[in-house]
Amino acid sequence: MDTTIPMASPPSAAVSAASAGVGWRGLVSDWSSDREAFHVSWGKAMMWIFLLSDTFIFSCFLTGYMTVRVSTTVSWPNPSQVFALHVGGAEVPLLLIAIMTFVLISSSGTMAMAVNCAYRRDRINAAALMIVTATLGELFVAMQAFEWSKLILEGVRPWGNPMGAAQFGSAFFMITGFHGLHVTAGVIYLLVVATRLLRGRYEQSGNYQIVEIVGLYWHFVDLVWVFIFAFFYLW
Repeated sequence: MDTTIPMASPPSAAVSAASAGVGWRGLVSDWSSDREAFHVSWGKAMMWIFLLSDTFIFSCFLTGYMTVRVSTTVSWPNPSQVFALHVGGAEVPLLLIAIMTFVLISSSGTMAMAVNCAYRRDRINAAALMIVTATLGELFVAMQAFEWSKLILEGVRPWGNPMGAAQFGSAFFMITGFHGLHVTAGVIYLLVVATRLLRGRYEQSGNYQIVEIVGLYWHFVDLVWVFIFAFFYLW
């Protein structure tokens, strides 16, 4: 009879093999379960990927704008004069833009409070704060529409304007229009989620992470506006 005892694998090798197996099995389980990847929920991971791709698009727009701005041989319109408002017979530079910026930054505060309420499962206050955030966002879009109509009446077009470099109109309408589209989509997103909160859709599962995901999108939109404000209106 062969009484040879099989040799055991070295402990380190066994641990490594087990770790690799668990690691790969865990990764496959996470991705195939359609719930999370790398310990991050699918919803949050997909929002981060979307925001990353959107960052590239806005970066290209702003880089293109700066390239045109420094390379044009025609004088660039002075933003302080172009975006000024007449109040009480005096010309106040960038007044509307300052109000728009204040409104949008304030909406980030209400959104942060909504996320805090959602984590405490206070769905009523979370929904109310999201509606306030959406209202501020809609106010921002309305002021942007007023700004567009004012410049259009003054002769600004995507292919030219009477104030200086022809590229000013195309850069302005492209960048602010694309951002305004994001704000409008965010307002709709906020209202849909707020309505579902009020109807108790997430009450049974107790998972209010959707509010945080909406917050990620809204804070991104606000952050992009800070760059647009700095490069387009203050430069």
